[in-house]
Amino acid sequence: MAKKPKVWVVPVLRVVAFFATVAAAIVMALNKQTKTMVVATIGSTPIKATLTAKFQHTPAFVFFVIANAIAGVHNLFALAVEFFRKKFNFKGLRLLIIVPILDMMIVALVSAGVSSAAFMGELGRNGNSHARWNKICDKFDTFCDHGSGAIIASLVGLLLLMIINVISILNLRKLNPIDRSVVP
Repeated sequence: MAKKPKVWVVPVLRVVAFFATVAAAIVMALNKQTKTMVVATIGSTPIKATLTAKFQHTPAFVFFVIANAIAGVHNLFALAVEFFRKKFNFKGLRLLIIVPILDMMIVALVSAGVSSAAFMGELGRNGNSHARWNKICDKFDTFCDHGSGAIIASLVGLLLLMIINVISILNLRKLNPIDRSVVP
């Protein structure tokens, strides 16, 4: 007989996933660096320009922030459902099915967000010589470091969301076992 999983595991995983995704969204949303650089030289006089790197300059980073913020809100919603279900003794099957479906959608959303941000981070770190896109991380190192930290936090949140998905699916399977006598 298999051990019954502890009741507190999923809420604790949700709280940690909430903090990871919200931290990723906040760090990326506040990610900004301004530098003054020499862009040209006329004779011996350098021409300087002040350039700013912001997350809003890249749609992939904007999508990353929105996806992680939505994941954070979803985790709060799922925690509220978990606690209010016990408080009001709600035994309906709808919320038991809706939350895992939303969990799967959030995993897809966060996965897409972190993938797009990681791609842009790679492009910023190494550039693309074929398209003549220069790397920017040698000039905006703090911006890139904060972006990398946000991507790592989001990946941790994504991993936790995937574990929550597996646990939710296993719990649903235990609630409604498949009649194996019908399946050939």
